[in-house]
Amino acid sequence: MSVRGSSGQVVIGLSAVVVAIKDADAVVLTFRPRDPLTGKAGAAEGLPFGPFDPEGHRTFELAMRAFVTEQTRFDLGYVEQLYTFGDKGRDAPLADMGGQSEASRVISVGYLALAPAAVETDAPGSRWRSWSRFFPWEDWREGRPAALTPIARALEHWAAGSPQRLSRARLSFALDDAPWNEERVLERYELLYEAGLAQEAARDRGEAAAALPPDLRAAMGEPMLSDHRRILATAVSRLRGKLKYRPVAFELMPEAFTLSALQRAVEAIAGVPLHKQNFRRALERAELLEGLGRMDADTGGRPAELFRFRREILGARPVSGLSLPLLRD
Repeated sequence: MSVRGSSGQVVIGLSAVVVAIKDADAVVLTFRPRDPLTGKAGAAEGLPFGPFDPEGHRTFELAMRAFVTEQTRFDLGYVEQLYTFGDKGRDAPLADMGGQSEASRVISVGYLALAPAAVETDAPGSRWRSWSRFFPWEDWREGRPAALTPIARALEHWAAGSPQRLSRARLSFALDDAPWNEERVLERYELLYEAGLAQEAARDRGEAAAALPPDLRAAMGEPMLSDHRRILATAVSRLRGKLKYRPVAFELMPEAFTLSALQRAVEAIAGVPLHKQNFRRALERAELLEGLGRMDADTGGRPAELFRFRREILGARPVSGLSLPLLRD
């Protein structure tokens, strides 16, 4: 959809962050669009996206579902609207929105979709990617990420002489023994962007990327098309927060699952290790699960009981999310 304004067109675009669990890791469905002239896939990955057509699309969500299926051959289940991204310059370089001119301003409506399985679709240019490839500093399941060492060094250099900058860096990235807040994913990415460390920052200003030391370059993760990494960071922040007040974790699980598989999925999303016994006690108190009376023998160890989420209680009473008792607690 495009609207003519006083200084050019405004294009309404739709973007989807599709999340699943694969091999105990949180993965996101990416799409690498092809150049319309050469037919070759671009170098950078992005999210499934496309323009809204008010004549051909009845709703934003239906249009977004159609784009995802067309580009990735993946059919969506659970979907919720994420955020509307409209800052001027946020779309540089301009994602291909169906032949719109470079003067267009892109307003993107983002969606978060959760899938119970990362089904391989074999769609050209589409694949599931661990989101830690885009945010290497976000996974604390095995302890403090190595990526934080060069990031801390670079941020301290950037913040030198500015107590306000240093305080923001300290609180966002848990420097100097500050506590880690797993929900501040967007704040961390935006701080790296402001500091000129994220590759997208130089690209969006039309400048050559700074020559970073190899360890810092690896710590910055992979860039994405347009502002898709900012959209992904927003989705990760939303999902991590929502784990605690809505039972969204079960949208990422198959119909039958073990408690260990559920814990691994929640840890993959939250990016932190959980205390096994306290996690299971909290599940029992919440009365969200029902044992199925059969065992899963494919656990690699002792057979484990299978459970299901009592989805019928969603219409019977208010249901909160999951308690996340950290291992260190």
